Amino acid sequence: MRCIKCNSLEDRVIDSRTNKDGFSIRRRRECLECGFRFTTYEQVERRHLLVIKRDGTREPFKPEKLLTGLIKACEKRPVSIETLETAVDEISNSIAADELREVPTNTIGLKVMNQLQKIDPVAFVRYASVYRQFQDVGEFSEVIESLENIGPDPSLQPELFGTST
Repeated sequence: MRCIKCNSLEDRVIDSRTNKDGFSIRRRRECLECGFRFTTYEQVERRHLLVIKRDGTREPFKPEKLLTGLIKACEKRPVSIETLETAVDEISNSIAADELREVPTNTIGLKVMNQLQKIDPVAFVRYASVYRQFQDVGEFSEVIESLENIGPDPSLQPELFGTST
């Protein structure tokens, strides 16, 4: 690696760690010429993936757009950015595992909805309303009823009443 301070190509690796996502390695390096320390990241090179839009146009897959959509769906909800970034990583890895060169937006949308359903039911309904292009209130009701049939995760519900004997 070229030192960003003196442009030397001579360095040594001081420390290597696998990133928390497990798909990249963080390396601390030290330039042998000037002693400057810097960090590099190594990751598997993925094929360029194209997204096929509803109108048939194609554009490069951008995880940043996924994150933006998740942030909008979770606006004013108690969901951390770390949770959303993890969801984007899981969706991106799932898409990469399919080994396709082109993926339709509806495939991505289903993967996003599966993640949101686990994260936050309100965000799921928000996203579903845009993704499925709801035309009337009845469609909202159907989605909400399907969530009610699944039932809330009791571990996510605050305890309202203390247990007293």
